[in-house]
Amino acid sequence: MPRVGDALISARIGVLGGSFDPVTRAHITIVEAAADGLCLDRVLLIPVAQQPFKPEGPRAGPADRVAMLELAVRNHPRLSVDRREIERGGPSYTIDTVENLSRDFQGDELFFLVGADAARQFSSWRDAARIGEFVRVVALTRAGEAPPNSPHIPQTITVPSLDISASGVREAVGRGRSFEDLVPPKVAEYIRSHRLYA
Repeated sequence: MPRVGDALISARIGVLGGSFDPVTRAHITIVEAAADGLCLDRVLLIPVAQQPFKPEGPRAGPADRVAMLELAVRNHPRLSVDRREIERGGPSYTIDTVENLSRDFQGDELFFLVGADAARQFSSWRDAARIGEFVRVVALTRAGEAPPNSPHIPQTITVPSLDISASGVREAVGRGRSFEDLVPPKVAEYIRSHRLYA
């Protein structure tokens, strides 16, 4: 936390959770845009321990997803990887994570970043009404996209629209198509060298 003399200065910290299987160029571009738009000092990227769905095709394990995230944020000083959900294990519930974060970052202002699609389902999340007690929930929408209509989401900001998805990367790798432009260069190297998603 920044300090001037003996006075603590609270930081503005963003939080973005997800599977990151794998992290894509869109993840990094969007989170940097959110950091700019919200004047954030830091953004924590928190990979889930147990992925909520079981889609078809190969998936990367927690260690590989964390490793790729760390490679992706290496040249982005405001971004860092937070392993608390991986270390906790089991299903990841946002209410547990934000309550834990609020204890670790007392005095700081926390912004929970959520994509527009997930934001539309936000009211169905576990203890959705309590999440706002610990963080300010911010929906990330693309230009021309309607903001989510949820009483639990007080703020919306517009972020760049990139037609890149993690599932698209996995499909491209599995079909032997080029995927290098969809992920950060070091992540592409990691996917190839560890033979992920093939």
